[in-house]
Amino acid sequence: MSSARPRIRRTAPTGRSARLALTVPAALLAAALTGCSGGGAAGSAAREGGDGKGPGTSISVSLRGAAAVPGEPVKVTLARGKLKTVSVTAGEGGALTGKISADGRTWTSERAAAPGTAYTVEAEDADGGSDTATFTTAEAEKVNKLSLAPGKNTTVGIAQPLSVVFDHPVKNKAAVEKALKVSTSNRTEGSWGWLQDYSGKDRVDWRPKEYWKPGTKVTLAAELNGIDTGADGGWFVRDYARTFTIGAAQVVKVDLDGHRLSLHRDGRQVLTAPMSGGTPGGDKASWRGTAVLMSKEGTINMRSETVGLGDAYDKMVDYSMRLTWSGMYAHAAPWNSGYFGNANRSSGCLGMSDADASALYGQVRAGDPFEITGADAKGTVAEGNGYGAWNVSWSDWQTKSALK
Repeated sequence: MSSARPRIRRTAPTGRSARLALTVPAALLAAALTGCSGGGAAGSAAREGGDGKGPGTSISVSLRGAAAVPGEPVKVTLARGKLKTVSVTAGEGGALTGKISADGRTWTSERAAAPGTAYTVEAEDADGGSDTATFTTAEAEKVNKLSLAPGKNTTVGIAQPLSVVFDHPVKNKAAVEKALKVSTSNRTEGSWGWLQDYSGKDRVDWRPKEYWKPGTKVTLAAELNGIDTGADGGWFVRDYARTFTIGAAQVVKVDLDGHRLSLHRDGRQVLTAPMSGGTPGGDKASWRGTAVLMSKEGTINMRSETVGLGDAYDKMVDYSMRLTWSGMYAHAAPWNSGYFGNANRSSGCLGMSDADASALYGQVRAGDPFEITGADAKGTVAEGNGYGAWNVSWSDWQTKSALK
């Protein structure tokens, strides 16, 4: 293991410490006690075959004791003969699957043993002999957790990425990414890309090469339990899962120079509205590029000091649609009506009349892209400021994967 091992808290052996269980018929008990060796340096045990006719069976298990180091596969080795079946079950009903080697002598789990977990190993050989062993892994002193977007069983827009933000730093990015398995109903091409979230935390997003096709069903199986994320990161102690569906093909096109936005569904314009973007020439300008609708937040209090603009405003704002973490929204802005359609004079957001904002709010969904063009901008939406991955070319995005 890596330098992460010292972070495992070891505990003194208890009555449940790892051992090899010998369960034989009463008639064979004396023979089992005298004829089989138990708990040797290799953690092995031997016993007579369950029916009393087969040869003695002896296995060794790579992990043993009451504080075994997690993060490694479980390896079961047969002293002689060939393995028929092996099962490794966890104390709370989980299991590790694995494969028997070509020579039949060893079985290796496909996944690593998780921290703080009691395991039972049961093995049967080709002659009918069987053996059992138990061990418990040490608990993790530090646990890494994550947050996932989008939400469970939701329907989202065609630009919504799978986004994973980690509580603690991730050094072992390749190991983590390998455990994040994405499947789609139509074999959508996509890639993970590592970036820094606007919060400063490590984050990895999975985006398709192009916008999702409507109706695509997406599933994430994050098989992370037992993975060490590296120095200062801690261990994962559970798996995660997420399923969502892609909705209609909707795109909001925003023309900062023309001071107008429009909603297009399946290639057809269904709404258009005059608007006023951010005041050009400074921090109050809007962002350009593709911003993805992160959430529909309704009526919220917006205060300029939270986005570094001093005491410029403190308002209750209706029909608020968040586009970036840095505070760019599309929303109703009746106080700015004199500029709709002719000038950009907001503090960075895309303001509309109450009626137009209500109409847009009622039709868009999280994950819809806002494609913003125009010279009156302060730059392009960064990949970690909301979901800005669409502003990175596909070839550049692929290089952000830890597996390429």
